[in-house]
Amino acid sequence: MHAATSTSRPTPGLFWGAYPERSRPRTRGFERLIERAIGRLQPPAVLLMHTYRCCLARVAAYQAVADTAAGQEARLAELKAQLARGGLCGEVLARALALVATHCRPTLGMAPFDHQLIAARALLDGLLVEMATGEGKTLAVAIAAAVAALAGIPVHVITANDYLVERDGERLAPLYAALGLRVGCVVSRLDGTQRRAAYACDITYCTAKELGFDYLRDRAGARRQRGDLRWRADRLAGGAASEPLLRGLCMAIVDEADSVLIDEARVPLILARSVDSARERADHALALELASQLKADDDFTLDAASRRVRILPLGEARLAGLVATLPASWHNRRFREEWIGQALSALHCFHRDRDYIVRDHRVEIVDPTTGRVASGRTWSRGLHQMIELKENCAPTPAHVTAAQITFQRLFRRYHRLAGVSGTLAESASELAEIYGLHVLRVPLRQASQRRLLPTRVVADRAALWAAVSERVADLRAAGRPVLIGTDSVADSEALARTLASAGIDCRILNARQDRAEAETVALAGLRAQVTVTTNMAGRGTDIPLGTGVAALGGLHVISCQHNASRRIDRQLLGRCARQGQPGSAETLLGLDSDLLAKRCSPYWLARLQRHLASRPTQALARFLAYLVQRAEEARERAARRRMLLDDERTESQLALGGEGD
Repeated sequence: MHAATSTSRPTPGLFWGAYPERSRPRTRGFERLIERAIGRLQPPAVLLMHTYRCCLARVAAYQAVADTAAGQEARLAELKAQLARGGLCGEVLARALALVATHCRPTLGMAPFDHQLIAARALLDGLLVEMATGEGKTLAVAIAAAVAALAGIPVHVITANDYLVERDGERLAPLYAALGLRVGCVVSRLDGTQRRAAYACDITYCTAKELGFDYLRDRAGARRQRGDLRWRADRLAGGAASEPLLRGLCMAIVDEADSVLIDEARVPLILARSVDSARERADHALALELASQLKADDDFTLDAASRRVRILPLGEARLAGLVATLPASWHNRRFREEWIGQALSALHCFHRDRDYIVRDHRVEIVDPTTGRVASGRTWSRGLHQMIELKENCAPTPAHVTAAQITFQRLFRRYHRLAGVSGTLAESASELAEIYGLHVLRVPLRQASQRRLLPTRVVADRAALWAAVSERVADLRAAGRPVLIGTDSVADSEALARTLASAGIDCRILNARQDRAEAETVALAGLRAQVTVTTNMAGRGTDIPLGTGVAALGGLHVISCQHNASRRIDRQLLGRCARQGQPGSAETLLGLDSDLLAKRCSPYWLARLQRHLASRPTQALARFLAYLVQRAEEARERAARRRMLLDDERTESQLALGGEGD
């Protein structure tokens, strides 16, 4: 870890007292009462914004001082020394922000707006900043990263995908170079030497997944080498053959923070090694064959929401008869139920073109939050291999866990942590509880012109596609571009077929076309363009309006999604009417959506469909959709907390003495 960051905790900034400890989740009732009392002492947002605006006035005053090139170099050297001595606070911080802002126009061709400087200041104070889509989050993050790097703090900027890593790193490189800073990019194709060089830079752009796996590789290597006398002797002699990839977790600024810290935190990072066992492959095939002979509700029950399978007594008796002539391991009830449960999940809980796609005879997982292919991710405990057998794909080798960590535990280990996103308010309490981070909303630079139309609910998908097709035809005739969000790959393709049958051409963006994502999204604002997508969360690409589109009313967004979080719905609707431009959005839902089907019984859904057919009011259907969404949010939050506690318990058992390293 760099010397500038290894001596003490970060300066508390505008919050009174020390930062909340991030080493463990808060579980005890008394501790929670104390934390709530302390939380009430935090300065309100109005006071924070007033303080930031005062800082902004000082920044503007420093920017007004014109320097020659030689003068700027001298001021830069002086600032670096002052930041290294005094940290990120006080007058020197205002001077540093002014210096970085002054370099933005000649190097990037744009000067930061006031609200971007306020966001950068808040990030340096260790806050989560909510900025609306299109308000300039990328430049605000760059300014904060540059100031921190000038203070000698290695900075990791976490972005959504490899495309954004390379785009932002290359686009902002001239600014960093003018300040004497080095920038590196870590993407999936790099080898160990290239990764180590990128992490050695002052500022490193990377994805959370690449960072997490590199951290696990370092820890796994350290565990192997801890007792190796030869390795320690090589280290003392200056050898670098086994140098770690990372040089510490000093500071992270997380773009699309809610997506990384909340949504992606549902799945732990698991560093695995493959084991190709012929016996296991035979067990996978046999488990699928046995599971296919069981009947739902008679032999087993499924909880679609949690994807849990429970084998009933009749099913246990049926299985006992089926395995009578099989090897002895299948006579063990625990072994049998484990494999059969996984096989039933593969057959009934995971669906093609929703949870995964088959491409080039390979099963690829679809991330439920972003709609992208989760490259390199596999299901564990034989589930992935059983789904491959179900889809007649060649099974890949099974994996055993070498190391694992959750994003919650990984990011709490940073000395400094901050983030930015367009949708943080809904998750503010969970972010404060798990990470000790508080949310500050930065006001819009220009008043929003977005028009939100009332939500409409229809009986089923067929009626939904018909309603969407009719709506799109009217909007397209007026010349307006339309962006449509759907739940899954299958839904996006079904809607595209309906539009085609109505004579409406459209572009499709889902997990099959994710390699052309940026190009497709960038064209979505052209006149009369229709784009059908799966989840747009964290896409990170701007949608510029075509010539004359603003005068026609701007981009119109139609959400056919019923996400597990209101925050993700807001991300899609926020794609229109950016930066004060005109635009509109509406939500159309079918009562047979995946989320409603998981949480509601067929009986009540059928009654609601009859109610919609007989009465024009939709209040009951909207209220049901709202309740289901809130219930799903609570369930997923509880699941994330359970996963974090299980991960910490597992780590403690493996370390035989706490988290240790």
